[in-house]
Formats: sequence, C-alpha cells, structure tokens
Amino acid sequence: MLTIKNLTKTMGGRTLFQNAEMTINWGERMALVGPNGAGKSTLFNIILGKEDADEGTVDRDEYAIVGFLAQEAGDPTDETVLEIAIGINPEMVEALRVLREGEAKGEHGTEAFAKAQDVFDANNGYQLEPKAKKILGGLGYAEEEMNRPAREFSGGWVMRAHLARLLVMEPDLLMLDEPTNHLDLLSLLWLERYLHSYPGAIFMISHDRDFMDSLAETVVEIDAEKFITYTGNYSNYLEERGKRYEQALQTYRNKQKEIERVEEFIDRFRSVASKASQVQSRIKQVEKMRAEVVKPNPPRKLFKFNFPEPPRSNQKVVELTNIHQAYGDKKIYKGLDLTIERDDRIVLVGPNGAGKSTLLKIIAGIVPIDQGDIKMGYLTKMGYYSQHRADSLNENNTVLEEVLEANPEFNEDDARSVLGSFLFRRTDVHKRVKVLSGGEKSRLNLVKFLVDPPNLLLMDEPTTHLDLLSIESLVKSLKNYKGTLVFISHDVHFIRNLATTTLHVNNGEVTRYTGGYDYYLEKSGLGDDARGGVTAK
Repeated sequence: MLTIKNLTKTMGGRTLFQNAEMTINWGERMALVGPNGAGKSTLFNIILGKEDADEGTVDRDEYAIVGFLAQEAGDPTDETVLEIAIGINPEMVEALRVLREGEAKGEHGTEAFAKAQDVFDANNGYQLEPKAKKILGGLGYAEEEMNRPAREFSGGWVMRAHLARLLVMEPDLLMLDEPTNHLDLLSLLWLERYLHSYPGAIFMISHDRDFMDSLAETVVEIDAEKFITYTGNYSNYLEERGKRYEQALQTYRNKQKEIERVEEFIDRFRSVASKASQVQSRIKQVEKMRAEVVKPNPPRKLFKFNFPEPPRSNQKVVELTNIHQAYGDKKIYKGLDLTIERDDRIVLVGPNGAGKSTLLKIIAGIVPIDQGDIKMGYLTKMGYYSQHRADSLNENNTVLEEVLEANPEFNEDDARSVLGSFLFRRTDVHKRVKVLSGGEKSRLNLVKFLVDPPNLLLMDEPTTHLDLLSIESLVKSLKNYKGTLVFISHDVHFIRNLATTTLHVNNGEVTRYTGGYDYYLEKSGLGDDARGGVTAK
C-alpha cells in the first residue's frame, strides 16, 4: 500500500532520518514510536505531502485513500457536529445543509433542493447519516447535541467530530496522531473496540501503551536515523528490542576482541621485515573494521530513584459531607458524601464534563463549595497537581534551581537524574522557568511534587506531555509512593498499575467500586462483552 525508500530528512541542522525505509501493507495495524523530537510527526507530514523529504521516495498505491487525524482540529466553524461527521467531501456538507434548511422551511420542490438530494443520494447519504450518528454516540455525543454548531463545543469535542468523520469515510490508510488525547475512558473503550474491526490499515502515534497493545500488529521505531520494524504489539516490541540490543552488544564485543587480536599481530611483527606486507594488510583490515563497527545505543532505561517518604497522615485523610456545587444553573453535586482514607489509591472515571476535575478542586480547596463541609485530617499535607497550573513556579529560577529549592536535601546529581527522566536533558536544566512552554512547566511541577511529596496527592491527567518511558517512570515512582493518591487519567496502563479503588462520577453521583480498573469494568458492565457501539464494516 505504502513504501518508503531511502528517506532522508534534516531539520535545524539535525538529521532525523537517513536512508530510512519502511512499508505499510493493506490492512496492517502499525504504531510509530520514538522519543519526543525523533521525527514522528515529521514522518506523518512527509507521507501526507505537507513536508518534503531531502532525499528518498514515498510511493503510495494510486487507488489508496488516506485519512488523517491531527492532534488539533483548528478553529471550529458554523458546521454542526453531524455535518462534520458526514462531511466526506465539501459537496456532501453543502447538500446536507440545503436539505435541512429546505425541510425546515417546507421548500421541497426547489431546484436547489433537488440538486442537493441528488448529491446526497450519490454519496449514500441515507446510509452515512445513521452510521455517523452511531459513531458520534460511541464517541460520547448525545443525539440532541449532534445538530449543534461545532463552535459551541471545546476543542476536544470538536476533535471527536473529526475522528467520527474519518471513521465514516473509512479511508484505506487511517493515520492517527494521538487519537486518545481528547477521549474519556468510555469513549476510549468504544474506539478501541471499533478499530478492532476497522477494514483499512491503521498507522498511529500514541502515548497510550494499552491502546497500542490492543491494536498494533507491527511497531516501527525511529532510532539512530533509521526505521526499525518489530512484529507484534508494544509490549512485544519492548521485549524484542531488549533482545536485539543484547545481541548487537555481543556482536560489538566480539568484533572488538577480533580487532584486539589483529592489533596484537601488528604490534608483534611491526619491526619484522619479512612480515611487512602482512602487517600493512592487517593495518588496513583494522581500519576497515573500526569504520564498520559501531557500538549500539542502549535503549533508554526506566528512571530509578527512591523518592522521599512523606509524613504519615491520619486514617481519615479528608471527609466531604453534604457537598453542593453548581456552575450557574448547572448543578454538579447535590449532597455528595465522600471519605478518603490513608493509603487509598483512587482513580476518578466518568464522561468528560461529569465533574471529575471539579471534585479534585473541591478537595484541594481551589473551588469554593456552595454548601457542605470539608474536613481535612490535621496531619494531612495536601498537594494538587494540574497540567494547567504553573503559578507555583518562580519564573526567574532555572529549572534546576526550582527543583533544588523544592527539596534542599537533594543534590544536583539527583535533581538532574529526575529531571532527565521527565524530558529535561543536559542544558534544559539551565533554562529559566519564564521561557518554558506550557508542557514543560507542567512537567516541572510534576517533578517538584515527586521530590517533596505530600501525603495526599491529587493529580489531574499527570501523563499529559510525557512520552511513554516517562509515563512508565512515573508509574514506578508512584507505586513506591507512601501516601494517599487520588487521580484522573485516561491512560489505561497508568490506571491499571496504580488504582485500587475506582470512583465513577456522572450526573452528580459518585459510585464507589472497591477495586481497580478491570474490577470496575466487570462490575459496571463495561467489559469486553458489553462495550456496545457500532463495528466498522
């Protein structure tokens, strides 16, 4: 379907790919991995024709249709959500609008209405509309929301409409750049199940390990300017990559021993005239061997560090009684009672907009409640991490200074190690906070929590802005965390590894499941046999 040969691309003086090659076959499910900055999005842009390669070719079957979901949808227009989902081409969007306006005005006999009907029929509109509605429903839209203009929704919800459009269109190659970023867990479950029966090929970039494990049949890693292909899902890739590195390292060691053996011959007979030609031959041999032998780069390793133990809290860390909270006319909570106890590991799940982040903010004291009582244990030391909150940072500090001030007992080497695990490398640690991006500030805030942890840690989407290895390092760190954890995440791997209690939040009700994510799926009827939705055909 798609073949890349001898691809070379340099950006800003740095070579991303050099003579790199890969193939995507019809119906293949492929994940593209590599550290941030490796060139994953650049490769997508080259395939889509948005960027030119320096050298090499991208050959696509002339009959193959490609669909692409970007991380951002751009500014929403007056199109309705349903129009976006059905809009496989501009003519279809316009035809749908003319038909709806004609029906609303009772103008069924006009020439414009007749032409619109012809376009609608030619594009199988009667099949597309029901399919689009089912897909939008699976992605979380209520039916009454589908005819509202997209500009009335947040960027994340608009992205869902564009994802629905691609699924309705069913391109032969579906290219997805972080498709799970704007989905809640229920929508993620639905999408994962839907894509299992998707008829075309899928090429994805994702930081969601479970999503890739569920769907990927092939993993392509960008490493050392090449595309390295592995058979299997992401977990298979990790295992195979480790084996390949050990094999390559052993080959390198064997070659080094061979070079040493030849050099011994050269040193022994360098001054022997009768061996001069053999010595010169060996010198050339060693030069060639040294040019060919390259020590393999080891895979990035998980960050290992024992974080400070927080002070012990009371048994009851925080108690909420009869909480009432509303935003204008919208009531979020009405009479909520909730107790969080020492060593709880709680994940909040539920649809977007259900009130999960509001509940964290209520506990943190950031959102004032309309009514009720919040009783914090007198030994509770609370910390609230939000990906959008950076006001606790000193903008005049460097990244390194900010971490050292957070815990004066830390030495510089420890600080550099933890910062490196969360994508602050080498000279990055000397950047001033005021020049950091929003994502960098979020990661720095996260590091500050880890080096001086409270005994009640509230975290809202902590894996945002992290790559896969950083997420794994965070999982490992939080597994060893000796405190109470309450968090929101749509990363299933993160949830599965950390949550021991699940709170489902919806319509002002909080339902407790005394078990982790899989227990919640089983007891709530959301397991593999009850996910519902529409399958691709």
